[in-house]
Amino acid sequence: MQRAVFRWLSPLRRGKNGSPFSGLAAAQAEVETLSGKNNAGLPKLPPFDYSPPPYDGPRTAEILLKRSEFLSPSLLHLYKNPLNVVDGKMQYLYDEDGKRYLDAFGGIATVCCGHCHPEVVEVIVNQIKRIQHSTVLYLNHAIADFAEALASKMPGDLKVVFFTNSGTEANELALMIARLYTGCHDIISIRNAYHGNAAGTMGATAQSIWKYNVIQSGVHHAVNPDQYRGAFGSEGEKYAKDVQEIIDFGTSGRIAAFISEAIQGVGGIMELAPGYLPAVYKTIKNAGGLCIADEVQSGFARTGSHFWGFEGHGVIPDIVTMAKGIGNGIPIGAVVTTPEIAEVLTRRNYFNTFGGNPVCTAAGHAVLRVIEKEKLQKNASVVGSYLKDKLKKLQEKHEIIGDVRGRGLMIGVELVSDRQEKTPAKAEILHILELMKEMGVLIGKGGYYGNVFRITPPLCFTKEDTDFLVDVMDVAMSKL
Repeated sequence: MQRAVFRWLSPLRRGKNGSPFSGLAAAQAEVETLSGKNNAGLPKLPPFDYSPPPYDGPRTAEILLKRSEFLSPSLLHLYKNPLNVVDGKMQYLYDEDGKRYLDAFGGIATVCCGHCHPEVVEVIVNQIKRIQHSTVLYLNHAIADFAEALASKMPGDLKVVFFTNSGTEANELALMIARLYTGCHDIISIRNAYHGNAAGTMGATAQSIWKYNVIQSGVHHAVNPDQYRGAFGSEGEKYAKDVQEIIDFGTSGRIAAFISEAIQGVGGIMELAPGYLPAVYKTIKNAGGLCIADEVQSGFARTGSHFWGFEGHGVIPDIVTMAKGIGNGIPIGAVVTTPEIAEVLTRRNYFNTFGGNPVCTAAGHAVLRVIEKEKLQKNASVVGSYLKDKLKKLQEKHEIIGDVRGRGLMIGVELVSDRQEKTPAKAEILHILELMKEMGVLIGKGGYYGNVFRITPPLCFTKEDTDFLVDVMDVAMSKL
């Protein structure tokens, strides 16, 4: 395990000719200084009225040893010195020593309302005390109540819900529904997208950062409408022409479905170029296909301006998939479509043992209520705009920031070593990541080159949290 991590971090230590990066070496020394608790004068976390109970469980070294012996070697951890998270409350996490961290990434991973939100926890506990699992062959009000609440958040005729256990399952089901409904096999997805880790969704995923290439017949990858690095900048309709060409020259002229995120999450918080989705949706409809919106990361009020990411593009899909934030950490996903399209599954015996179980659906319903009660969509809009503005100002100070993008509390910061050439700062981002962690900020990383900070905190994130995050990023970049 340690050797694997060393290989992952090895680009930080020496250049191609074997000589050390002097600036990065200094930053590494700074990480070691900070980890030694010598952090006087650094930005301070906002006050928070919670103290975790003492932790007396296994320590980091013991956990790492067990992982190396009993878990798959494919599992990675983000930091050189892995973090043993033992407690969480709202937008904060705590390690084995009780140190508090601002979680600026957990919103995409699982948490929408905040870690261990009391209302969500209470609903889960109450439900699990009564009935934990019952198949859909029996009746239980929790699944029907949540389906009704979820349908009320959808535009148009999107009101029939299928529950799954994850986003991967949701996207697999959506692709199957599209193929059954249209009688076609061909699927179009976008390069640099991420739709899951089962065979079908991996085939629809053209994301080289994960180093896999699962070949699926009938899957075509369209040019990514990348506003920062793309050939056509923000002219979405020009990118959309590639989809028409795929249909004209790569298929029989018919298509089953087009699947895309409104904002690519793993792909580096890349918001699709304006005008792209409306043009593509029209093309797909003309070819007899269905449009699938993958809202696993951009859904559930995260973008602030809208409840669903696709709404920001002025389109209505035929199928919507979701997961992660839907259960605030509980494993649940969903597919929502129209009654006409949903009917196609009666031709197959589709069944999901745990999809829609009472505990998960009760949790999902509680999440919706918390979002509305605490006005988290508005908070995502207000705090997200404040965060983006502060990061734009930081961009003026630090040449390493090539681009700041995204919407609401789904923000990307792309790091480059040369702004003109847009050279990915792949080594530098890892050092800054480590420095920020030692100063108390946990942040994500992604993008085609692995050089984009993914800022996707729980939706209860505050302006005070934003100030702390940006101040810490400023200090970390200054060390380079």
